[in-house]
Amino acid sequence: MDAGKMTVSINKAINTQEAAVKEKHARTCILGTHHEKGAHTFWAAVNRLPLSSNAVLCWKFCHVFHKLLRDGHPNVLKDSLRYKNELIDMSRMWGHLSEGYGQLCSIYLKLLNTKMEFHTKNPRFPGNLQMTDRQLDEAGENDVNNFFQLTVEIFDYMEWELNLFHTVFKSLDMSRSVSVTAAGQCRLSPLIQVILDCSHLYDYTVKLLFKLHSCLPTDTLQGHRDRFMEQFQKLKDLFYRSSNLQYFKRLLQIPQLPENPPNFLRASALSEHISPVVLIPTGNSPPDSETLIETEDLVGMDSSSSQGMPGNKFDDLFGSSFSNDPFNFSSQNGMTRDDKDRLIEQLYKEIASLREDLGSFKAESHRLVINLKGRIQELEAELAEQKHLREQAVDENEFLRTELEDLKRRRQDTEKAQKSLTEIERKSIANEQRYTKLKEKYAELVQSHAELLRKNAEVTKQVTMAREAYEDVERSKKELEEAYQRVNEHTQRKAEEQMHQMEDLQVALESSKREVQLLKTTMETTKEESHILTQEAEDCVLQRLLQEAEYIIQESLLLLDEPLYTNGSISTDFLISRTLAAVESTEKLEEAWKKHVLETPGVSSLLPYVVQFAHRISDVILQGAQTRTSIELSDSCRACGTEALGYLSSLRSKDTQSEADCSKITTILKNITEIAQELRPPSLDIKEEQLGDLVEKEMAATAAAVEAAVSRIEVMLSKSRTDDTGVKLQVSERILSSCTDLMQGIRALILASKDLQKEIVESGLGTASTKEFYARNSRWTEGLISASKAVGWGATVMVDAADLVVQGQGKFEDLIVCSHEIAASTAQLVAASKVKAEKDSANLAKLQQASKVVNQNAAHVVASTKSAKSQIEETDTMDFSSLTLTQIKRQEMDSQVKVLELESQLQKEREKLGELRKKHYELAGVSEGWGDGKHLRFRRMSTVNKCID
Repeated sequence: MDAGKMTVSINKAINTQEAAVKEKHARTCILGTHHEKGAHTFWAAVNRLPLSSNAVLCWKFCHVFHKLLRDGHPNVLKDSLRYKNELIDMSRMWGHLSEGYGQLCSIYLKLLNTKMEFHTKNPRFPGNLQMTDRQLDEAGENDVNNFFQLTVEIFDYMEWELNLFHTVFKSLDMSRSVSVTAAGQCRLSPLIQVILDCSHLYDYTVKLLFKLHSCLPTDTLQGHRDRFMEQFQKLKDLFYRSSNLQYFKRLLQIPQLPENPPNFLRASALSEHISPVVLIPTGNSPPDSETLIETEDLVGMDSSSSQGMPGNKFDDLFGSSFSNDPFNFSSQNGMTRDDKDRLIEQLYKEIASLREDLGSFKAESHRLVINLKGRIQELEAELAEQKHLREQAVDENEFLRTELEDLKRRRQDTEKAQKSLTEIERKSIANEQRYTKLKEKYAELVQSHAELLRKNAEVTKQVTMAREAYEDVERSKKELEEAYQRVNEHTQRKAEEQMHQMEDLQVALESSKREVQLLKTTMETTKEESHILTQEAEDCVLQRLLQEAEYIIQESLLLLDEPLYTNGSISTDFLISRTLAAVESTEKLEEAWKKHVLETPGVSSLLPYVVQFAHRISDVILQGAQTRTSIELSDSCRACGTEALGYLSSLRSKDTQSEADCSKITTILKNITEIAQELRPPSLDIKEEQLGDLVEKEMAATAAAVEAAVSRIEVMLSKSRTDDTGVKLQVSERILSSCTDLMQGIRALILASKDLQKEIVESGLGTASTKEFYARNSRWTEGLISASKAVGWGATVMVDAADLVVQGQGKFEDLIVCSHEIAASTAQLVAASKVKAEKDSANLAKLQQASKVVNQNAAHVVASTKSAKSQIEETDTMDFSSLTLTQIKRQEMDSQVKVLELESQLQKEREKLGELRKKHYELAGVSEGWGDGKHLRFRRMSTVNKCID
């Protein structure tokens, strides 16, 4: 097909005549897209049409474009996306017209844009929306999140389909037979494509909602159900109204939706759902506008033919001459005129009776034809449904066959792997024993290394503080040394002068003993002067230190009135802690000063106490300004600073040193503590005690439970090595060793969780206390407590199960289930900790790595348990060589009965497990605050569920 012929068909299909698009032109356009593998010619022809100036032309363009998107080449969508913005602008332009085709064109263009967006996001859906159930599952990639989003997009798609449906009906005058007029058919003909789309969209919506209800809680899907109910009622009403129009009766059979919508809360209701099928009889197509006949004209013709027939019509039927009339008996039997009239009247009556019989026969024939056509349509619908069911069965059969082959292949691979694993485990038993001892030693080293690291951090902190104090002392020491140096130089000069004098006196020593005594007296005086100079240097350093302390406190008092420091961002608990520290520093300074006055040990002993006193008093003043707006608290802080300055000033003066008293400072600090206690929120104490202390208790309890579990496993392992031998010893050692590895991993996980928790609290603490942080984040704290409980409980239960298995009284399956539960609890703990942690946190990475180790060790426990079970089953081989035929038959029947009982029990346990998981999710969601965000709760449930599976 050449482009010219297709362009002619496009211009004939899209014209300004208010009549339906001819099917032959539309088919030519569709075939043209398949021939050229795209829609370049279509858009080249459409771009030359004045769509923005003629509403009928735009309406018919939408109809043809809808057909191409449904039945044209798949590249039609790709070629049309570049014109999307133009269609949107055209839709806005036509939306300003409230009459005629304006609103119809606006809604139809929005529908086409929605259809293009839907197929762009979901390329697996063909243009005609015909898909099998398997293809529908593949479109969602078997992911519940994808199915959830796909359902929302189908709802949006259906919404615009129903809007166009309703707007077309609203624009028609339903009191007249508009469906047989050219204008009516122009508006109704696009609804055929809408009906075909809606039937598939409704079917997919029902199937997707049943699938979502099998995976998600019912309250999560309440919005989906409400939206479906609204669209169900609209679609049911529109289908019913369409089926009564004569135009649609000739062209297609519209399905009727059920009386009541599907019950998605009952999973078995899916089997009651019947996919709606729209049947289009072969060869039927919309009539051309040139051959339409108005219904009123047809009725008028029938009524005119049913009236009494005039004389000339009678003459045409029976002849115009009585002479040639076979009923003219006047010439044969001599009948009179009256007899002839009676005969003619009788014949008229018989003719009327025959006409009535003929009309009844025609009506009966017409009714039978209608009934037969209806029966044919019902049979065709049943046939289409059976074909659809057959296609589904074929798809399901193919899917099951593929799964069966996959399972067989996996089973073979598993058997091979199991054999090789058994052989490897047998060879590695001796290595595992040595490795276990090394691992225990390594765990002890790791624990001691962690303790040393913590101690090292504390020592480093203390060294830093000591280094700062030491630097202050060094500076003071340097000043003292300089003073000492000056004194020593002065002393040396004096000594040199005295030496010269001594040399002079030695000459005259023998002449005068009195002069010698005088020289001794002079030497003693020189020593006293040196001591006085040293004391002056120390007093100078002390005065400088006290002056610097006063400057620190004065600076804090100046900042007390600044608005920046009165924002109330500091907690009362933090202020109380700083006040108590200031009281302690004040008391220590007082003791050190008394010791300095009495013993005179030197100024170096006073340095740390004076510096600490100044900084802590300044800290109290600044923190009190930022705690809460309180005039009494501000006055107390100012009074504290004033008294501290007075105390330091009295220490500087020798006259007032003996009268210096710091009791007023201590009293004011205690008063500040009482004010802070009154400003403390009354309801916070209970919350802090419930959460802050409870977190520490639960983490400590979990750590204690894990330590107890490790100790119990070591005792069981030692006992097994003493009491057991052979296969039993091998099984016990393998299981207990894997359990030991798992407990070591859990212990490392708890340590990492504590470090991360500490980091989270410190990063989010600010100037608040730890308890206040837990109170502000109560939801997160409760989730952390729940996760910690779950880990400790899982460790305890696993040890109990392992003890029973080693004793021969437990089940291997209990260990496997416990391993899965521990993996799930670990995931819950990591998720609870990850909520508040920074993405690039080193402690978070450490916690995630510890979680991976726990999961690997849990998987190792499962593998070891299964291997041990297989090893025990291999030793218990069944020997039927001594049984008779009757005994074998009897045991075979017993085995079959046992198999049926176990299968029934297995099914019941699976159902029970499903209900328990649902209840667990519900309770866990309430306790951990999952109700605040349903999408978040679902993501956590999915994470835990994957770990359990």
